[in-house]
Amino acid sequence: MNRIEGLPVLTAWQMRAAEECAMATGVSVDALMIRAGEGVAEAVRRLAVGAEALILCGPGNNGGDGWVAAASLAKSGHPVRVAMLAEPATEVAARARAGWTGPVETLADAAPAPVVVDALFGTGLARPLALEAHGAFLPLVGAARLSIAVDLPSGVSTDDGRFLGEVPRFDLTLALGAPKPAHLLQPGAERCGEVRVIDIGVPAMSDAMVIAAPTLRNPGPADHKYTRGMVAIVGGEMAGASLLAATAAMRAGAGYVALLGGTGQGGPHALVHRPLEAHSLGDPRIGALLIGPGLGRDDAARAKLEQALATDHPLVIDGDALVMLDVDRLASRAGPAILTPHAGEFKAAFGAPPGSKLDEARAAATRSGAVVVFKGADTVIAAPDGRARLSPGASDWLSTAGSGDVLAGAVAAMLAAQHEPLEAAAAAVWLHNDAARRCGAAFIADDLAEAMTLARAGL
Repeated sequence: MNRIEGLPVLTAWQMRAAEECAMATGVSVDALMIRAGEGVAEAVRRLAVGAEALILCGPGNNGGDGWVAAASLAKSGHPVRVAMLAEPATEVAARARAGWTGPVETLADAAPAPVVVDALFGTGLARPLALEAHGAFLPLVGAARLSIAVDLPSGVSTDDGRFLGEVPRFDLTLALGAPKPAHLLQPGAERCGEVRVIDIGVPAMSDAMVIAAPTLRNPGPADHKYTRGMVAIVGGEMAGASLLAATAAMRAGAGYVALLGGTGQGGPHALVHRPLEAHSLGDPRIGALLIGPGLGRDDAARAKLEQALATDHPLVIDGDALVMLDVDRLASRAGPAILTPHAGEFKAAFGAPPGSKLDEARAAATRSGAVVVFKGADTVIAAPDGRARLSPGASDWLSTAGSGDVLAGAVAAMLAAQHEPLEAAAAAVWLHNDAARRCGAAFIADDLAEAMTLARAGL
């Protein structure tokens, strides 16, 4: 079982194409099923600690994986039972079924077991489970002390994470070959529990990847505050927001942070306060200009946004600035831009593009010509060229005021350090998640900003 960080994310169609590529090189579909089933069996042997496993087999190839796993477990002496929803509907699943020589229960009549393995339906499910299957499935998963889903929990839509009916929460999901969007997009991601990948030997390639710990350059003897990156932040009517962003930028690694047009006070002593005027805004040493945290939405705020857009600095646009922004203007700017909307700000800026959250983020990036960090429990980052990064589950405690301001400051620090915009955004999201993990529970945004130092130092 492999962790998903840094791996490509494949849609249902891409996964089918990867399997076809493998078969074109001489790998049979039976061999792929054996690899998947043996991987599931190995996971059960490692995690069940000898407890009886009940494997729920559906009629398709996901069920075939379950039949292979059951046969492997029985062969190794592990106690295992099989409950079947229906006889196999594919030839390869039927051949896998023939490898099981033990008794077979019906799903409706199966008794609970300490370990349950859901191999009913995996990638590509497009409709809810039948009511009779659903009524037996939920209690069996709920009664187990360890629940494992093969590829995806039955009832989760592969490409967007939607529920196709009621879906129980699993402790572990074993993604076959590669992670899928539903392992990372809500609400499906929450039902997956921990996600690990079983390598079945297919060529997994995609322009969407799971975020991994970034490789960031530490300063050397020749560095100074400007080579580490200068961040300028436009202050607004809510001083606390821009101070949070400034603190986060410094603690994420920026060498110099200036707050332009703020109250002239507050924040760490290292924070430089300057007026917002042509000279300070035009400083050529600025590596990233952040506007939006606490900006306000009045005429004065709009004027500040116009000033920021008129510069050639790399821009990070957050919060109130996103609500007032004409996103179609960004593509004509000379400098790069990163937008960091939450769901409400995204809708105000882009409306509601069709498709999954990944599709929405990509459409927004294409339209604006900017990297879009579509924040939330399932943060998605998309670039105008179609590349995307998806974040594994973050701490639920990030649902606190000011956490977005902290992220915006970290994004600006990464951009000012001359990281390519998509990778700058991905690095900042990773640092933000790691800082939250270090904070534990019931933290506030001030704690999160301070913890950026530990997240950065931990790389």
